[in-house]
Amino acid sequence: MAEKLVVFDLDETLVHATTKKLTINEDFVFDHYYVYVRPYLNELLSQLVTSGFRIGIWSSAGEAYVEYLIKSIVPQEVPLELVWARGRCTRRYNSELDEYVYEKQLRKLKKRGFKLTDIWIVDDTPEKSRTNYGNAITIKEFKGDKNDRELQYLLVYLLTSKHCDNVRHIDKRSWRETILI
Repeated sequence: MAEKLVVFDLDETLVHATTKKLTINEDFVFDHYYVYVRPYLNELLSQLVTSGFRIGIWSSAGEAYVEYLIKSIVPQEVPLELVWARGRCTRRYNSELDEYVYEKQLRKLKKRGFKLTDIWIVDDTPEKSRTNYGNAITIKEFKGDKNDRELQYLLVYLLTSKHCDNVRHIDKRSWRETILI
């Protein structure tokens, strides 16, 4: 069975970056952003690597921002298969929102030897993975809450789903509830 690749979004998935300081201490500052790291991030990444998962980061933010955040939040012992920024997204007009959305189209990973049946994409914004419906795990938006446990829940879900033949066949709409029962 092939190793599974988990592709994570950054903003509001792994971190919260804001120009307005919260009432808690930030983890670090980038440019004029106060950055708050989601609780259990190191544990999630380390355990996924130990369990044989491959990890990637794909953000719709700019290249310099993404590179700085990756250096600040990803432990050195966690190898990343890819670190992609806005330049790898596909810009699409969303008429319902009357704005452009930067989509993360997983088919671009096929050129790098990955199979869609072995990729999960974790994002707080469903419209950014609209074309990856069968691969997408929508996570609750992170706004800096230090009591957030979403990444703990996600780790349990990924570990229990690791041996499936095709991640696209798993219903992910109620992923959180399946592990909390």
